Amino acid sequence: MRQAFWRAWTYGLGGFIVGLYWLTISMHHYGGMPLGMAVIALVMLSAYLAIFPGIAACIARLSTQNRHAPLAYALAWASAWTLGEWLRSTLFTGFPWMAIGYAHIDNWLSSWASIFGVFGVHFVAAFIASCIAVLFSPKQFRQRHLQSFVTAMIGVILCVAGLGIRHVEWSSPVGQPINVRIVQGNVEQGTKFLSSQVIPSIRHHLQLAQSSHHEGSRQPKLILLPETVIPVFQYQLDPSVWLAWKQLAADTDSVIMMGAPLHDLATHAYTNSVIRMDRSSDPVPSSKAQPGQRYDKHHLVPFGEFIPWGFRWFVNMMAIPLGDFDRGPKQQQPFIVADQRISPNICYEDVFGEELLPALHPGADGKPGATLLANFSNLGWFGDTWALRQHWQMARMRTIETARPMLRATNTGISGAIGVNGESLGQLSSARSGVLNLSVQGHQGLTPYARGGNIPILLVCVFTLFACRLRILRRRQS
Repeated sequence: MRQAFWRAWTYGLGGFIVGLYWLTISMHHYGGMPLGMAVIALVMLSAYLAIFPGIAACIARLSTQNRHAPLAYALAWASAWTLGEWLRSTLFTGFPWMAIGYAHIDNWLSSWASIFGVFGVHFVAAFIASCIAVLFSPKQFRQRHLQSFVTAMIGVILCVAGLGIRHVEWSSPVGQPINVRIVQGNVEQGTKFLSSQVIPSIRHHLQLAQSSHHEGSRQPKLILLPETVIPVFQYQLDPSVWLAWKQLAADTDSVIMMGAPLHDLATHAYTNSVIRMDRSSDPVPSSKAQPGQRYDKHHLVPFGEFIPWGFRWFVNMMAIPLGDFDRGPKQQQPFIVADQRISPNICYEDVFGEELLPALHPGADGKPGATLLANFSNLGWFGDTWALRQHWQMARMRTIETARPMLRATNTGISGAIGVNGESLGQLSSARSGVLNLSVQGHQGLTPYARGGNIPILLVCVFTLFACRLRILRRRQS
């Protein structure tokens, strides 16, 4: 048991240190933390995250003491690993980065996400890996050659079934396609929040949003700009700045959705928000805006957007602006633009698949759910690193889970649009400023995952482990 834990923990430690190396950039280069302390923080976080593979290995070991049963072995390992990934994605607000399911976004296994979510992909991938272990471990499964073959064939069937699932259309087009302009400003994170750079940065984004679109294309009906494209609170800008954005919306007859922090002077509430501007908007956005005119981030980033208890000293070692926000409601009304209903999410909210699902369902007022998803991010904290590609990869998984296209407006990348099958509809290169004009079709309809969330696959895992453990106890009694 101890050996199983330490082997899995060591595997996880190495994987997380390598895969999350970019965290040291935000802490040291932009946050001002000493490099040695940033490296220690990375190792400590990785050591914590590696506990979950260790726990999974222990659970699997407890459930497979009779290692001569190939199918039970494969099922127990798949179930334990999936539960470990789910725990890592849930406890203490969760951190699902580097989950194994995302490695399969470009193969047949990804189709299982539409039924069981990314944790279903975890399960199938871990089961197939266990099947390979069965085939190459004849000593452990001696005299069980037929069972080993059957187990391996089940793995093959699960893989091939993914190809069949891919051809199922879980959603259908609704309304007319919407012309979208996505703006990527690529503002250097080190200067983004400097008071001397606020107005130049806003002008830069305004010029990009006003830029001429491709010849022959239509005017955008929707213009998206990244998280905190307005890097100060709404009342800290001269009204003329807001009037310029309102004029752009009027000139293009479009709706502008942009990231901005909001401060309610009456309640002293701070929110990381997405606001809507059109020709009829107020001269200055209000923290009292009606639902459907603003979206307030719900799932906040520890240390970046809220300070966990007991870690004030750690945050004080870094110079991070806007670091203590209030949470928005779990379910918020979508933004209505033309025929489409757009559900925003901010930063890494789109790595928590189940949290996006309520927006797809009809609201309390009976109105339909979202037909498009839109992510607003600023990954400039991490430079031009793997973080940008990893985030894009996870967003692609969300579109398969929900059968909804996703629009992404980010500061440094990757900005673009993703189709309902996880395919790129268009994207901008990272670490460059630019504008992307494209037409996107909204969808309606619910995948099995959108209806049931993570509960079905978690029940499968728990029941499987219980059955495996019960089998061991019965064999001991006989």
